[in-house]
Amino acid sequence: MVQDNLNDNSQDQNNKVEHKEEHNTISTPIVEEMKGAYLEYAMSVIVGRALPDVRDGLKPVHRRILYAMNEMHMFHNKPSKKCARIVGEVLGKYHPHGDSAVYETLVRMAQDFSLRYPLIQGQGNFGSIDGDRAAAMRYTEAKLSKISNLMLTDIDKETVDFRPNFDESLEEPEVLPARIPNLLINGTNGIAVGMATTIPPHNLKEVISGTIAILNNEEITTLELLEHIKGPDFPTGGTIIGTNGIKNAYATGRGKIKIRGKYHFEEIRGRKTIIVTEIPYQVNKATLIEQIADRVRDKQIEGIHDIRDESNKKGIRVVIELKKDANEEVVINHLLKHTRLQTSSGLIFLSLVKGQPKVLPIKEILNEFIKHRIEVVTRRTQYELKKAKNKTHILEGLTKALDNIDAIIALIKKAESGSIAKQELQQQYEFSEIQAQSILDMKLQKLTGLEQDKIREEYENLLKFIKELEEILASKEKIKQIIIEELEEVNDKFGDERKTTISEVEDEDIDDEDLIPREDQVVTITRSGYAKRLPIETYKVQRRGGKGVIGATMKEEDLIEHLFVANTHEYLLIFTNKGKIYWLKVYKMPEGSRTSKGKALINLVNMSKEEHIAAIIPVVEFSKEENLFMTTKKGVVKKTSLDAYSRPRQTGIIGINLDEGDTVIAVRKTSGNDQILIGTKNGQAIRFNETDVRPIGRTGRGVRGISLKEGDEVIGSIIAKPGETILTVTENGYGKRTAIEDYRLINRGGKGVRNIICSERNGKVVTIRRVNGTESILLISEKGIIIRTETKQINTIGRNTQGVRLMNLNSGDKLQRVAVIRTEDNEDEEQITIDDNKKEENNKSVNTEEKNIITETTETKETNENPEQSIKE
Repeated sequence: MVQDNLNDNSQDQNNKVEHKEEHNTISTPIVEEMKGAYLEYAMSVIVGRALPDVRDGLKPVHRRILYAMNEMHMFHNKPSKKCARIVGEVLGKYHPHGDSAVYETLVRMAQDFSLRYPLIQGQGNFGSIDGDRAAAMRYTEAKLSKISNLMLTDIDKETVDFRPNFDESLEEPEVLPARIPNLLINGTNGIAVGMATTIPPHNLKEVISGTIAILNNEEITTLELLEHIKGPDFPTGGTIIGTNGIKNAYATGRGKIKIRGKYHFEEIRGRKTIIVTEIPYQVNKATLIEQIADRVRDKQIEGIHDIRDESNKKGIRVVIELKKDANEEVVINHLLKHTRLQTSSGLIFLSLVKGQPKVLPIKEILNEFIKHRIEVVTRRTQYELKKAKNKTHILEGLTKALDNIDAIIALIKKAESGSIAKQELQQQYEFSEIQAQSILDMKLQKLTGLEQDKIREEYENLLKFIKELEEILASKEKIKQIIIEELEEVNDKFGDERKTTISEVEDEDIDDEDLIPREDQVVTITRSGYAKRLPIETYKVQRRGGKGVIGATMKEEDLIEHLFVANTHEYLLIFTNKGKIYWLKVYKMPEGSRTSKGKALINLVNMSKEEHIAAIIPVVEFSKEENLFMTTKKGVVKKTSLDAYSRPRQTGIIGINLDEGDTVIAVRKTSGNDQILIGTKNGQAIRFNETDVRPIGRTGRGVRGISLKEGDEVIGSIIAKPGETILTVTENGYGKRTAIEDYRLINRGGKGVRNIICSERNGKVVTIRRVNGTESILLISEKGIIIRTETKQINTIGRNTQGVRLMNLNSGDKLQRVAVIRTEDNEDEEQITIDDNKKEENNKSVNTEEKNIITETTETKETNENPEQSIKE
């Protein structure tokens, strides 16, 4: 009993082993299995979803949508049908994926801003260039467009191969006959596994011209092909910058191009305005406008006052209003750099060639299309030949029957049934089964004489047609000629002009300075921190003693603190009372009107609230051979190499360490071997050699330059050049010129000699300047009155004198600042003191012959009442 149980258990175990073996389990490394599975998935995505076929330029979903609509007879001359019905047809028969994917594809094929030549004609809301989504598929309707018929023409003539659909209940085409090179004219984008394609749309006329050129000359080069196909042609227009990227893409299948929106300048309500009429391909207009606004808010782009979208059905119109002091070229340069008004696009001409992904140059793409068309025309011709021969066979039987019609009618009448009649016809007259059936199906009206003639004529025509078809099949050149004729027909019907222009000039990063003309500007900065610049021509020459013109509109308590002449491309080194230095390009200052106040300087330079400008010096180049020579109010001087100040920081750098209560008064650029003359408020002056001051580091304090009496302070310093004169100007509008040689050369640190008598008539000294009699000077009063006059009208007299009237001041007004406008180059003096004067370097001479007095004019104020309000703007 026990033995039986053991035997039974052993048998059960054997059965279990046999049962396991029936499962046929195969052991394999998981790495190998993952590799194989992923490769299958990748190829499925590449072939079945993401990449277009080089022949018709369509991905499977596009092809299935067009074929399904063709099967539904939704042609351009038929009524539209609901998109939901189309999507359902595609999903149910050919494309077992998500309905949203199918509908989104259908929508894109109907958008004239996505496809250069839309393949579907939509009715309803199909989205917008602003990124608005299309309405739900239950609301929209669609049908095939006219040009899409060219994609499907002859599909019923066995021109392409068909394959079973996903459940093998129907068949779908592997590729469409495609009479047009759709891959190029509409382009495509796709991301597969490990690869991507980006083929831009092109102009139909140009692509057809290039295709015909290849058909006529198989040896044509890519450069020769470029004479026909200029480059991509986007539905949204724009401008392609440069041709190198196009040439690379066409020659190798890979390249990179820059696309720029189109714009022009207008003046609207007195403001300069940029009008954008076209934007780069696949750029969302609403997002672009939002991006511009963000860049303005972040101060990456300056000079924009307002932006609004005035686009309508006629086209795009984005209006960008500029501030009155903005340079439109600089603003557009920033827009191109920092927004999608200019975009870069990498081109990858990747498509499926016989089921394999390949990157092809443009000539090979067109060659593949030509091969496809040759095959389509050949198969169409074979189909028509086969059909014609079948028809000829039937007509031969009918013709033979008509020749023996009476006997045949008698035979048919005697026959007991149709099948017997057909057999007897085949036996007695040697008709084929098809011919015999055609005779039996023939109507009695065919027996009339006219009908008999038509049958014989049709037979003769068919014989000629068959001969033509056979000649076509026997000659590849004739097939090519048919393709050319069909392409020319398409060109005549659908060809249009380019929308995208191509600039031959390659794109380069343009600095703002390259857009700014080099010209001298009069720069003024007020005590409360408002700055502006104006062309020198604003202030015309007057005779000595004139009344001047309004130079700035200011609050009663505000004064012009700095006035000088500088070139738009120069740096301004701004020294503050705290001994720090800031950098600012002259062109970045707002250009105002003569009577405007300007813009708050704290909006231009990152100064603290405790700082104010003490001195400004324009610099063209930071040279090691030149020095900055600084003079302070307490008579301290310091010499440092200009190169030490060549690395600007947004927060500024230390320029000099000052004693408590001291401030910088004058800054000069020197050669190292110059002579320095320092003047004081109480009319003293000292002249000494620059070599008496040893160079020290950027953060050093300096040494004593002049010993001051109690109550006196330094008002300026100059480079003293023998043979020239010193212009000394006092606060009551008086001044004089004195020869440099009248000031004896002594060691630094002395008390100096008398420079001018500071009488009650003259008042205290405002400034000293070095002149030679060929310059013009700008004199500005505390109340903003400016006069321009020539220095040759001022007499040269001794040191210990009072001088002559230079400016006739109104009651209560005092002379505040002086700037010298040089009429010829002077290589030794470029500096600006607290009076902020500068020679003109490497620029055009100032016209000093105009001597007409300018009458005062009233202009609208362009600035706000205080700097804080300017900051908010």
